[in-house]
Amino acid sequence: MTGCFHCGEPVPTGSSFTLEIKGIVQPMCCPGCQAVAQTILECGLASYYEHRTAPGSKGELVPAELATLTHYDLAEVQQDFVTEAGTLREIQLTVEGLTCAACAWLIERHLMGFPGLHYVNVNTTTHRARIKWDPDKLSLSDILKGFAKVGYRAYPFQTHQQEALYAREVRSYMFRMALAGLGSMQVMMCAVALYMDLFISVEEEFMIYFKWISLLLSTPIMIYSAQPFYVGAWRSLKQGHLSMDVSVSLALIGAFVASIWATVFNTGEVYYDSITMFVFFLLLGRLLELRARRKASESSSNLARLVPIMATRIDDDGEHEVAAKTLRTGDRVRVLAGATLPADGIILQGQASLNEAMLTGEQLPLFKQAGDPVFAGTINTDAPLEIRVSHAIEESRLAQIMRLQDHALDDKPAIAQLADVLSRHFILVLLLIAAAVWTFWHFHEPERAFWVTLAVLVATCPCALSLATPTALTSATAHLTRSGILLRRGHVLDVLTRANRIVMDKTGTLTTGNISLVSVQPLAELDDARCLAIAQALEAYSEHPIARAFRSQPVADGVLLAASDVTPVIGYGIQGQIEGTSYRVGSARWLDLSDQEHADMASPQEVPGDLVVYLADDHRLLARYTLADTVRADAGALIRAFRQAGLQTTMLTGDGSAQADKLARELGVDELVKGVTPDGKLAYLKTREAAGDISIMVGDGINDAPVLAGAHASFAMAGGTDLAKNSADAILLADDLSRLLAARALALRTRKIIKENFAWSIGYNLLVLPLAASGWLPPYLAAAGMSLSSLIVVTNSMRLNR
Repeated sequence: MTGCFHCGEPVPTGSSFTLEIKGIVQPMCCPGCQAVAQTILECGLASYYEHRTAPGSKGELVPAELATLTHYDLAEVQQDFVTEAGTLREIQLTVEGLTCAACAWLIERHLMGFPGLHYVNVNTTTHRARIKWDPDKLSLSDILKGFAKVGYRAYPFQTHQQEALYAREVRSYMFRMALAGLGSMQVMMCAVALYMDLFISVEEEFMIYFKWISLLLSTPIMIYSAQPFYVGAWRSLKQGHLSMDVSVSLALIGAFVASIWATVFNTGEVYYDSITMFVFFLLLGRLLELRARRKASESSSNLARLVPIMATRIDDDGEHEVAAKTLRTGDRVRVLAGATLPADGIILQGQASLNEAMLTGEQLPLFKQAGDPVFAGTINTDAPLEIRVSHAIEESRLAQIMRLQDHALDDKPAIAQLADVLSRHFILVLLLIAAAVWTFWHFHEPERAFWVTLAVLVATCPCALSLATPTALTSATAHLTRSGILLRRGHVLDVLTRANRIVMDKTGTLTTGNISLVSVQPLAELDDARCLAIAQALEAYSEHPIARAFRSQPVADGVLLAASDVTPVIGYGIQGQIEGTSYRVGSARWLDLSDQEHADMASPQEVPGDLVVYLADDHRLLARYTLADTVRADAGALIRAFRQAGLQTTMLTGDGSAQADKLARELGVDELVKGVTPDGKLAYLKTREAAGDISIMVGDGINDAPVLAGAHASFAMAGGTDLAKNSADAILLADDLSRLLAARALALRTRKIIKENFAWSIGYNLLVLPLAASGWLPPYLAAAGMSLSSLIVVTNSMRLNR
């Protein structure tokens, strides 16, 4: 029966559905496939049929089913899986029916013709598509219908669906491997009988019988169990490059065809036992590799599991257990001791210590009280809290981390691309060697030529070489995420190993960005505690950063004061009454101090550029307060460590004051560039790059965004602006600079592991090639050795996860 040109299913007898494709009338099984194929042609995408490696999905365009897609246009439905990206909307879709790169090419070309669609990327490995569109010009249902029009089904991606896909893949490998394992044991029993002919005389009828039984047992293994290798080989050849599946498929098909010939014509040897054992060992190796890679890359899925399924919402009529994903901004939620927070929010009542290790990597719980922000996925360790939801789970910090990590997984570093190229060239060389081996044995022992060549193809298959880089990078990325560093782009690890300069912003990066009180200098008979208490009483009524610096100081015993009639004076300071006396805290200009008077009162530890305010009553100056941005406790150690590692250090800041000079001297940076604009920062970096420097940039502010985007690699601080985080290649999930050192150390370890993997995979091939070419290595042992080599590479890479 003729197969449908589009989906491959049998065409019913008498069917009249056809379509002319490239001058040839092709049969179709139904009007659905005919409609899909017609759409492909009308869109100018007929090349799809030249590049696909498997038939398309059956195009059953059922109107009732398509009508249900409009439900995805409802705002209350989209809020669970659609995110805002400025004026655009973004979604991840799970796509069913993907079989090869041609499928992705077809979908992307088709959808990019839709007005209002700004971005589409289809990943054939994860079976996911990332879409960005303008909701004013295009609806989500139209996008989903676009998938259906070319024969694919798409629906919003959810973690449990990804788990289901992974489970199906594992189950498929298990079934294929089980068939290969059981079949190979039965074939081996027949092979034992055939081998007996070497020692005792066995009647020819029995020999023929066991060969045919072996053929019958091996055929399902060749058709079903070995199918992934054929599909992979065909896909590679259609795309114009060689892969490990090509050499495996050549070996399998060649051995099987030769054995069939020997069976049918009762001449020569059969090697069904080698074929079936070969397939079994290959599948076993791939299943173990799949599980190992899954374990290395499942950190983003683990993040999703950190959110509880249910939450306790406080309504006017009492408390109710609701699904955590239904919480919305403004809802009040009770979180008991030991429970996990279901959403981002602000504490309304209570105080407790929260473990934020899953977000920041910081293992010590942080104390939180009323007014403090808290985040979904963190654990309340010791006391009940009432919080007001500020961001639902799909907009939470946890969700942002998951989205950023997904973007990082789409980015393939140059070193991984190099490994792909090397493996393809390696396969070409091996095929040439295999041809030479066959030629040699054909003239010396023709009966062994085929099987020796088969062993060469199998033993030297570059599986381990192809796994050398991606498994190491995946393990390293997972390790960094657990340590509180989120990679947004995959090249960061490579740059960390090659960089010779680290460039850091000042405010918010080397300093905390929070003003703190450095010293209190009494100018009259009042002591330090009294001067501080007066300022604290007045500043209690202000939200200015200077006021927060005073309020953060501990209150001395017995000097807690209360102020009244407090009035902020914008641009100058604050004034009020305390115990019947009028006080002012403010700038020298407000208190009519000349520049000389101001300079004469400077304390010994004060430097030009420090922020100074004064305390005065109606008659005289009472105190002088020195304030400064707080230097991060680990900044000095970071600079010293990078200098010891041979990196040049630069402080790049827009602050042109003497405070920048003071900080540069204090930290010991090699170079200070101050008073520069955002464009000036980028220009400086380009100048250094032109001189041959490879730079790492660390920043936090909006003014750092251009230079973060322009650096070879860049890190944004956790407390930085959204623009800085979006411009950076990686994000420190906690404001801990020491993690940069840990990241570089891990990058160096990753490079070492990759080199070890390359050394092992290439060394193994060089070692086993002479054994196989000389006829010492049978094909089934070659298959076992190849699988073992791949597992060694994966296991070595997994050391980065510790």
